[in-house]
Amino acid sequence: MKKFFIAFSLCFSVLIADIQAQSKSIPKEETEKVSDDQDKSLVKEYLSQIMGVALSTTSNVKLFQFVYDWIGTPYRFGGSSRKGIDCSAFTKELYSKVFNLTIRRNSRDIFSMVSPVKKDELKEGDLVFFKIHSRSISHVGIYLGNNRFAHASSKGVAINSLNDDYYTRYFYRGGRLLDSFKEELEKEELAEKNTK
Repeated sequence: MKKFFIAFSLCFSVLIADIQAQSKSIPKEETEKVSDDQDKSLVKEYLSQIMGVALSTTSNVKLFQFVYDWIGTPYRFGGSSRKGIDCSAFTKELYSKVFNLTIRRNSRDIFSMVSPVKKDELKEGDLVFFKIHSRSISHVGIYLGNNRFAHASSKGVAINSLNDDYYTRYFYRGGRLLDSFKEELEKEELAEKNTK
């Protein structure tokens, strides 16, 4: 991974040097716009390669950046920090930082906040729920696209495919946060900010 990062950094710096050399004849405002668009494009391309998901122009880069930053964090039941985190805490933290929404802490409670979504209708940012060795929901993750999802697994925060035999066997349902809950949560957060 370190070698990959060094190689990427080297390629990125060569690309930036080339862009800077070419931009000498372009007015400054146009250069800033081109450079910003190219930076975003490079970030999307890099995250696409790492996560195995094709990021479109409408993709939420903040979501993918958050997941990337947490990959490899160890699993710890009841944990909610970089020292160790469980699936529901990871989902709660992601929704807080990426979507500015405070959701519940337990995977079953989170499921009560969503409207069911068929597996083939999942969209980026939707939730995926599993019943692993249990009759009730015991695991939650965040859908990224291309049948891939991010979650805090027993091996730590990782990206896996819903097509893997293990996850296919235990997949329960997809879910999208209900609009009514979104509105309610946004009102609660606004009320909290106003009381401070």
